[in-house]
Amino acid sequence: MTSVDSTSRYAATVDEIITTVVMARVTDFFGFFVYAIASALVFPKLFFPMLDPLFGTLASFAIFSLAFLARPVASLAARTLQYKIGRTGKVTLALGLLGTSTVAIGLLPGYEKIGWLAPVLLAALRILQGLGLGGSWDGLTLQLQHAAPANRKGVYAMVPQLGGPVGFVVAASIFFVLTGFLTEDEFIKWGWRFAFFAVMAVNVVSLYARVRLLNSDLGIDPKVTESAPLGDLVRNEGRTILLCAFLPLASYALFHMMTVFPLAFAAIYERYEIPEVLTVQLIGGALAIVTVFVSGLLADRYSRRFVIRLSSVLIVILSLTIGLLAHYPSAFLIFGFMVLGLAYGQASAIVPKRFPARYRYSGSAMATNLSWIIGAAFAPLVAIGLTAMLGLWAAGLYLLSGAVISFVALHLLNRHLPSESTSEAI
Repeated sequence: MTSVDSTSRYAATVDEIITTVVMARVTDFFGFFVYAIASALVFPKLFFPMLDPLFGTLASFAIFSLAFLARPVASLAARTLQYKIGRTGKVTLALGLLGTSTVAIGLLPGYEKIGWLAPVLLAALRILQGLGLGGSWDGLTLQLQHAAPANRKGVYAMVPQLGGPVGFVVAASIFFVLTGFLTEDEFIKWGWRFAFFAVMAVNVVSLYARVRLLNSDLGIDPKVTESAPLGDLVRNEGRTILLCAFLPLASYALFHMMTVFPLAFAAIYERYEIPEVLTVQLIGGALAIVTVFVSGLLADRYSRRFVIRLSSVLIVILSLTIGLLAHYPSAFLIFGFMVLGLAYGQASAIVPKRFPARYRYSGSAMATNLSWIIGAAFAPLVAIGLTAMLGLWAAGLYLLSGAVISFVALHLLNRHLPSESTSEAI
């Protein structure tokens, strides 16, 4: 393959891989949560003022899901693109698309100025965000797992997962400042836009670090990041891809149940002030960072199987206590974020070892994209809809179902591990 990937290369250290992976994932999740928080606090009022708060939020969350639906399409298209311009070129193009569409969202006028064209443009730009994010799959997380010492697999596996809670804390901090120091009118009209412009700035820094590392010699077999033929992949590993899509389901759904859902609940039912919710979420996000670290230590001391079973039990308990969100939100959110860190900490390491080496890169990418669709894309929409129709207990039941499905998928997959991965079974 002739591409920019074949230019002069330098030897990268494990520390450089770790730093770049963390930076890349924090950047991805920062942009992800900037949009997610705006979907709960800004877009219902700016793009759907003709609807009441509940239906405006549901419409906003429907558009929110479009990026997840676009990601598998982008991943498939990126396979062809990678053959032509290389992995570095593909990632650069994808992140350029992601950054441009994000800034464009920050510049969009609302419904009062351009009518229905406003939400239509928002939907189109959200799809472009999904295409950019889906095409930016770089394989660095997979390479980091291969570089991990045998007795530190769990710790190395949790490193990329730090991007989730750290990215949320950064995004929530910006919105905390904006909602705390601006009037509601100022925030809705122009204040929220600064968060989207900040995403573009950090994307530039992340892109530089990614490109530098992708053009380096990582000392890892290059076959680790080779795409497998699509037909062979689906024919030989279709069942595994589907089961792997259900494997981290609960942790992905929990992400939105702890971050976006409480903000939307507060905005719709006005039980408490948004800055108060953000304050508790910032504390919870910091604790989630700690429990992500804990997940790595527990995985190395016991096993990933132990961590997943423990987090599944805790998610069940959390789902049964969701009623606390209405009257004691701090208790529910603090506990929930701690469970989130534990459950999400090993999510990136669960899937790859389910596949033989020749299918690992492509199989992991496809399963991960499907998992985000099944577990996360519609989580805020479904949870708010169920709460409006039946009450918080129904949203808790939705979360409970995710934990059960993940547990069953884990059991089925552990019965059919590829022979080369048996020694590293979770």
